[in-house]
Amino acid sequence: MSKDNPLVNFQRDLHQQVTFALQEDIGDGDITASLIPENKNASARIICREEAVICGQEWVNESFHQLNADTRIEWQINDGELAKPDQTLCLISGNARSLLTAERTALNFLQTLSATATLARQYAQAVDGLTARVLDTRKTLPGLRMAQKYAVFCGGCDNHRMGLHDAVLIKENHIATAGSVDKAVSAARNLLVHKDILIEVEVENLKQLQEALNAGADRVLLDNMDIDMLKEAVNINKGKAGLEASGGITLKNIRNIATAGVDYISIGALTKDIKAIDLSMRITIDD
Repeated sequence: MSKDNPLVNFQRDLHQQVTFALQEDIGDGDITASLIPENKNASARIICREEAVICGQEWVNESFHQLNADTRIEWQINDGELAKPDQTLCLISGNARSLLTAERTALNFLQTLSATATLARQYAQAVDGLTARVLDTRKTLPGLRMAQKYAVFCGGCDNHRMGLHDAVLIKENHIATAGSVDKAVSAARNLLVHKDILIEVEVENLKQLQEALNAGADRVLLDNMDIDMLKEAVNINKGKAGLEASGGITLKNIRNIATAGVDYISIGALTKDIKAIDLSMRITIDD
């Protein structure tokens, strides 16, 4: 888990994501935009039609600039800030064809990432004042891992591991293959000697929790435990390892879960159960 801005380390992913998105939309060329004279310029504005936490400015900028580096974009709001209905998010000016061609790709990124940030803000607010931190998961849209992790950050929640490469999460099948929780954790320690990488074990009951603690896990994921079992897990743990609750957690019950005393609550819904924010771009062809 980190509060470092994920966007800082993944600029190359941003470029690749936008390049692919433009390629799949444009193909051999934008036929409809060809109806506009090639030398025509235009002005446009992107409008948010509902209250939302805005996220995705760099993806919007990249979408327009990959088609025309001279496109000018003036943002009226920052990533992570709340937009009101009918608020203008940015002003854009440049070649009319380029603006029309990049429009859908830019809005797709902005509406998806703003949706993620908006939902993350709701979960963050639901545990406001409590010590538990809300984490995302790897249940992200394919190809948009870094982008959605950044959106979660903008919404005020934290990132779990970025992928399979930067933390160990030992689950039931790993334990079965290794032979026991202790053997799985020991194998991870031996593999990662001299490396500062989190080792986490997923458990489904209190007996497994004790096994994970005895094995020296850094963090234990408490899967689908009810509130009474979570409280007992906190009592058994006595601060030895970080405790993470997960499974069946919603906006309706997350605050109650947080009061059990767990350190983290991971929510797959932050990145997979989102509804795109309603945005539109209005364009005016210059005389």
